[in-house]
Amino acid sequence: MVCIAVLQMTSGIDPEANFSAIAGALEEAIAGGAEVLFTPEMSLLLDKDRKRSEPTISSPEYAEYGARFLDMAANGKTDLALGSMPVRLSNGKLVNRSHYFFSDSEEPTIYDKIHMFDVELANGESWRESRAYEPGTLVCAEPGTPLGRLGLTICYDLRFPALFDALGRAHCDAIAVPAAFTKPTGAAHWHVLLRARAIEASAFVIAAAQVGKHEDGRETYGHSLVVDPWGEVLLDMGGDEPGLAFVDLDLGKIAEVRSQVPSLANKRDIPN
Repeated sequence: MVCIAVLQMTSGIDPEANFSAIAGALEEAIAGGAEVLFTPEMSLLLDKDRKRSEPTISSPEYAEYGARFLDMAANGKTDLALGSMPVRLSNGKLVNRSHYFFSDSEEPTIYDKIHMFDVELANGESWRESRAYEPGTLVCAEPGTPLGRLGLTICYDLRFPALFDALGRAHCDAIAVPAAFTKPTGAAHWHVLLRARAIEASAFVIAAAQVGKHEDGRETYGHSLVVDPWGEVLLDMGGDEPGLAFVDLDLGKIAEVRSQVPSLANKRDIPN
């Protein structure tokens, strides 16, 4: 068994307040015996007003958060899967970047969100992530975690089967899907997509989510989930409030499911 902790957040526009919430959750995770703490997309800063967030992201203080997270994980002896935070590149563009901070390593594993959320929703919401963010290009499957090989994805990536096919082919034991899903799309598709991805990959799916009404005016769906390789929901944190939850994962379930339904072994390339 591997114990993990999942943090459901209502992140705001002040990175220091969000950092404090994550630090407090890590202390609780350590006390509860968790080997990894998972946090949502945009854990450190959630602000759709790009003019307001620009000075914050460009500040020297903001640049220090990566080192602070690394120190926090090392001092706590528990890994930290930071769902994502905006990171400024040398070309001036931003990336939506996940970090996996190890308790015993100075180099985090990183993944930049590949699929940009550019949509017009029926309720009038409009999102154009690509106006500020540059998409990533690399699939990430980190082998050295307490869960075994962990695939990293972010939110909207959930809708693109090819990415999860690649993670399945890499034989990931678990896949992280940190998210800030909108309420309409979450209510329609969140549960069914996460269960499908777990079944397809015969892997655990761990989806820490943002929840509730945020300082920047958006509302997110919540319902942080942990799904096992058979597609059973082991945890659903609901859509009402932030919080921390613990789940024990039986890694033996992975081999059990893959022996019963050997879809990864039977997979064939489909000709164009």
